[in-house]
Amino acid sequence: MLVLVTGAAGKVGTSFLAAATAGQAASDTRFRALCHNRTIPETERISVVHGSISSRDDVREAMAGVTHVVHLATCKETPEDVMDVTVKGLFWLLEEARTSPTFKQFILIGGDAAVGHFFVPRDAPFTETAPHHAYPGCYALSKVLEETMLEQYYLQYDLNGCCLRAPWIMEKDDFRYTLSFGDDLFGGPVWKDLVPAEDAKLYAAENTIPCLHDADGQPLKRNFVHVSDLSAAILAALDNPRARRQLFNIAMTRPVDYGEVASHLAETRGLKSVRIDSDYRSNWMDNNKARFLLGWEPQYDLHRLIEEAWTYQRSSDDPRKIWYPG
Repeated sequence: MLVLVTGAAGKVGTSFLAAATAGQAASDTRFRALCHNRTIPETERISVVHGSISSRDDVREAMAGVTHVVHLATCKETPEDVMDVTVKGLFWLLEEARTSPTFKQFILIGGDAAVGHFFVPRDAPFTETAPHHAYPGCYALSKVLEETMLEQYYLQYDLNGCCLRAPWIMEKDDFRYTLSFGDDLFGGPVWKDLVPAEDAKLYAAENTIPCLHDADGQPLKRNFVHVSDLSAAILAALDNPRARRQLFNIAMTRPVDYGEVASHLAETRGLKSVRIDSDYRSNWMDNNKARFLLGWEPQYDLHRLIEEAWTYQRSSDDPRKIWYPG
């Protein structure tokens, strides 16, 4: 088995390759990393090719002899890049896959942006049958286009593939810094912009955390997944006949509830919280299908996510990274 991994130098790619090459399991499986702006070290089982997935020639070279594809490469709100990476790049990969004599399976890592993330109101946990609903912006549109293109290749060419749809992906101390009122904020919303400037400075100095509330006035529920759980899901789907033409929600079994976060941190660390009202909508990704068909089970719940984020110590050579632009 030869697995091509796009986006191999990113957060998910490095985690997946580490998990896939750990120990002696499937030691005959080799991996080829397609790297563009960044690279990774080559090993006995991991080779590296350099190029852009928007180039058909680069993709053709990378796909030579490949049996499986794990497609991780993406970009965010960058209109000048998003169609080349997420539409043209996926198209060239699928074109090479469908005509390859060695190809067996295509795994796409999608995102909950395709179904509205926390912009779309819901009255129940949503399953894989939820309709596409991109919110404003090119990133959400690209997630819809990716899933749609893969589905059409199932129908047009009987392609064997699956999509693992993930929400925001956490590692190390990421979650802690998603709750910062300071300049060290990781991701969004940008909390300091939602309160008076002097209040933001005080909250940052005191390590006060935001308690985000939804449009109904309740503590917001929002989906996350730890990178190691997503990597485990990719391994569970890889070469698995039960994954054929399937879409799976890959998320924590219960979403993060900002009210529970505030309560837990007040109880365990004496941290104060401040209510932040919003027009966002609570949502809950139902992961039962992946647990049933793939035998996958997320190892992270809310308490573990919090505790590991607050106890993780970054070394000077381990800065928090922006894995892709936008």
